[in-house]
Amino acid sequence: MTDTPSEPEVILGVDRGVATITLNRPRAINALSHAMVRTIDAALIDWAADPAVRVVLITGNGERGLCAGGDIVAIHDDAKAKAGANWPTGSATAQFWRDEYTMNARIHRYPKPVVAIMHGAVMGGGVGISAHASVRVVTDTAKVAMPEVGIGFVPDVGGTYLLARTPGELGTHLALTTARMSAGDAIAAGFADHYVPTADLEAFVEAVHTGTVDTALALASPAPDSALAAQRTWIDDAYTGDDAAEIVARLRRSGVDEAVAAADAIESKSPTSVVVTLRSLRRAAAASSLDEVLDEEYRVSVASLDSPDLVEGIRAQVVDKDRQPSWRPATLAGVTAADVDRFFAPLGDAELGLASRTEPLTPATREGSPA
Repeated sequence: MTDTPSEPEVILGVDRGVATITLNRPRAINALSHAMVRTIDAALIDWAADPAVRVVLITGNGERGLCAGGDIVAIHDDAKAKAGANWPTGSATAQFWRDEYTMNARIHRYPKPVVAIMHGAVMGGGVGISAHASVRVVTDTAKVAMPEVGIGFVPDVGGTYLLARTPGELGTHLALTTARMSAGDAIAAGFADHYVPTADLEAFVEAVHTGTVDTALALASPAPDSALAAQRTWIDDAYTGDDAAEIVARLRRSGVDEAVAAADAIESKSPTSVVVTLRSLRRAAAASSLDEVLDEEYRVSVASLDSPDLVEGIRAQVVDKDRQPSWRPATLAGVTAADVDRFFAPLGDAELGLASRTEPLTPATREGSPA
């Protein structure tokens, strides 16, 4: 499938009580634009009150994945220009994140079942649109990740909420190394609930339309083994605490090959992003709700627009693709407490403010998940 200017970036439809959201930018692995977020959120608002809709289904066009994230080239250009009198809170990127995080919260609190099909690349914003759903189905092709520290950014879209609630320290490992999760890993880490092989996916979707979500889930298969969960011992030992440099040192001292590789991975990422992400995870673990975490992620994300590492990271990985970012500072030891503190500074009137809103939406729940 190819996306052309004549095709909508999001295809919406209702059939037999199932409202379907299909992301439709397959050449860009369905990367989310601001217009797509607005379209999706408006549809969710309408369908919540529509008695003809009993289930919402989220999927992505093409074989490469549900969604590879947000439009980071647009974010790069915005952060590089630093244009506008109200920079950075009035920037186009800040407005995109405001609407995106609101959509993420709406999915989490939706009053009807939301079934997300997580196939292929599910990264960054793709996690935000799927892993907060009430029924999260992962396929054998899934590669789930929060890769933000590799581009000088931080996990957002409620990612720190999910990462902070994984078993043990799996989430810390995933966040700081940007490791990709297989289907089995995603279920073990709490990013997905059910496994449906690609060969059975068409039958599963049809069963959602002809029966109920529960009857469709009867087609799910046992979750594959998780290589990630099998490494809990050294991961839990190494990733405790709030000091990123000490975590790297523990990884190297462990004598485990995979741990040393993890240390190498962390030291290749933006040092500032690694340290800020670690603090974000610890704070998210103590938060009482996704809304509270999204509010803080918004502060951190907006502050990132003024970080030289965001522009440099996207340049190196996506724009020029030389894979040789020049981080400032260049090492974990060079990141000061003041450097980190500025990411968490209140935004005053520009706060996202989800935790203080009182929309009459019933929180979605899933077995074994925090409310």
